[in-house]
Amino acid sequence: MTTAPTVTDLLLALRDDNDHGILFEDTRIPWSEHVGACIDVAAALASLLDPAAPPHVGVLLDNVPEFALLLGATAVGGTVLAGLNPTRRGAALAGDIARSDCQVVVTDSEKARLLDGLDLGAVRVLLVDSPEWHDLLAAHRDSTAPDARPAPDELFMLIFTSGTSGDPKAVRVTHRMVAGPGVMLANRFELTSADTTYASMPLFHSGAVMACWAIALAAGGNFALRRKFSASGFLPDVRRFGATFAHYVGKPLAYVLATPERDDDADNPLKIVYGNEGSPSAIADFGRRFDVRVVDGFGSTEGGVLISRLPGTPAGALGPLPAGIAVLDPDTGAPCPTAEFDTAGHILNADKATGELVNTTGTGSFAGYYKNPAAEAERVRDGQYWSGDLGYVDADGYVYFAGRSSGWMRVDGENLGTAPIENILARHPGVVEVAAYAVPDPQVGDRVAVAIVAADGFDIDEFAEFLTAQGDLGPKQLPSFIRVTADLPKTATYKVLGRSLSAQRWNSPDPTWFRAAGAASFVPVTADLAAQLDTELDR
Repeated sequence: MTTAPTVTDLLLALRDDNDHGILFEDTRIPWSEHVGACIDVAAALASLLDPAAPPHVGVLLDNVPEFALLLGATAVGGTVLAGLNPTRRGAALAGDIARSDCQVVVTDSEKARLLDGLDLGAVRVLLVDSPEWHDLLAAHRDSTAPDARPAPDELFMLIFTSGTSGDPKAVRVTHRMVAGPGVMLANRFELTSADTTYASMPLFHSGAVMACWAIALAAGGNFALRRKFSASGFLPDVRRFGATFAHYVGKPLAYVLATPERDDDADNPLKIVYGNEGSPSAIADFGRRFDVRVVDGFGSTEGGVLISRLPGTPAGALGPLPAGIAVLDPDTGAPCPTAEFDTAGHILNADKATGELVNTTGTGSFAGYYKNPAAEAERVRDGQYWSGDLGYVDADGYVYFAGRSSGWMRVDGENLGTAPIENILARHPGVVEVAAYAVPDPQVGDRVAVAIVAADGFDIDEFAEFLTAQGDLGPKQLPSFIRVTADLPKTATYKVLGRSLSAQRWNSPDPTWFRAAGAASFVPVTADLAAQLDTELDR
């Protein structure tokens, strides 16, 4: 029986490779040099840690070589890396550090300012651009890798969820959860040492680690880093680094597509762009414009439900529903009926067919949340993994995403998902981005609201006519509120924070319009109207 590989196995296999390595800006670091430095950092960190406490090291950095160095040190040194989100602030950031039991936080001069004034207790803060850091590494140069090797199910990282529906939870990420996808995806896309993977999504999150960094280790090619994602910098980076594989999460495909189109866009080395939560239109347009295969998968950091988009998958579908995964009614636990469609392909029974995606055979690769039994109990019920993601299945067994369970809207007695509404509104040529969310109805349940990033020349009356013309936009899905904004609030991994939009309701500095039930047109939400709506809700 073959033992599953660990991250340690993948990294140490590269220790003699002088021809490939880490690419960052104008720097190239061969794998041989990098792996040696990882061993040195592991020894340096071990000298600082209390052996009686969890060996957890927080990392608060952009995508810089030092982040990759600390990932490698975790692999060879037996520590556990806690990826800290630099968009978190104040007590929230301090709470993440405390909840993940960090003994040390590694950052740099820029990010260290986020820690100013925070009570971190006995946590030691190290700056990678300080003399202290360089002296610490110098004292452990040419260290020897520990003899002990981790098991596949040993803890490798703590990765916080995106926090789109509440406070982030620290997911326990094992070696198996990182090395397994790395090997599987490298083989699936036939990537070798001749390939270069490009990471512009943040390394503190699961996508960039499992579906980019780990692939580079497994393939043995180059790993190119971008400090922060840039739409205008994407194609120049791809060409400069010779990137053949790129990873995305959420909206970046749309952001790149929003840059001016050029005749030579297809002149690039990309072969595969892989990620999740790209819209069907963005996936198709990106593939056409840049002459690349875009593969959109579906899954979460927890790993309880994974769906692959295989050849033949209909437009808009996630892929065939895997064996052991079902769409269940979250209230009764019963299977939801198959989705029914009209001749134009519009779903007719979304309220009944939509349910939660559940792993009925177990918990998949989910290894639990760190010190959060309540959140774990919400995900694992009767030995099954309830993902919190909504979907529906067609007669051919293909599953469609319908939003997050936290994004359920209860409108006139029916449960509605946000994703179908967003997909319909995204057809409008003037809509750059759209997010649907719930605002409270003064009578009972919710009203539908949408926030739109619109192209110049947005016209509310024309948009109202467009809504009326969409045959698959049900009367309960029609927005009561339309807000036009310059940017949608997002997590650091480009997921829209619907709860932030819901919390603001109709009280926003952005232009917002309201259409009352039965009204023919939208009216601007003035200060007086907002006050009236607030009063109705309070009453």
